[in-house]
Amino acid sequence: MKKGYIHLYTGNGKGKTTAALGLALRAAGHDFSVYIAQFMKGQPYGEMSSIALIPNITLKQFGDPGCIRKEEVTPKHIFQAQKGMTEFGAIMKQGAYDMLIMDEICVAIWFGLISESQVIHMMQSKPHEVELVLTGRKATQNLIDHADLVTEMKEIKHYYHSLGILARQGIEN
Repeated sequence: MKKGYIHLYTGNGKGKTTAALGLALRAAGHDFSVYIAQFMKGQPYGEMSSIALIPNITLKQFGDPGCIRKEEVTPKHIFQAQKGMTEFGAIMKQGAYDMLIMDEICVAIWFGLISESQVIHMMQSKPHEVELVLTGRKATQNLIDHADLVTEMKEIKHYYHSLGILARQGIEN
């Protein structure tokens, strides 16, 4: 690629991570190398097994096995996210990947695990030819302003709210 752009998938609807992973799959099909950092995630998801079969996609998690709420943040969660930011920055500087994905980065900012300025710095430091993808609810206006492509996933109806259906294996996790 001659020029890489910055994508941001946000909003309260389902599909932000799915969109980023679909883009990673498409890129890998064209022999791009992809690095995915999942912030706030430490539990096994179905995509981890599939991605393990694709040699040019690397996925790392920087979070606990369980979901946390904003009021449950501990120094350990902050440490995990900061470790992810440090590793992500090092990976970006190495220049070995065509596409870099920061999954749930917007939520990590909202939870106070990392600062918005850290992410803006990553966006501004992105090598010219690298495609950078950010996901997560609650994207700030500053992140939106620094992105080249912004897609908002808007929930219209969700079976969790209408029927009480929890996350299902192979669909939501």
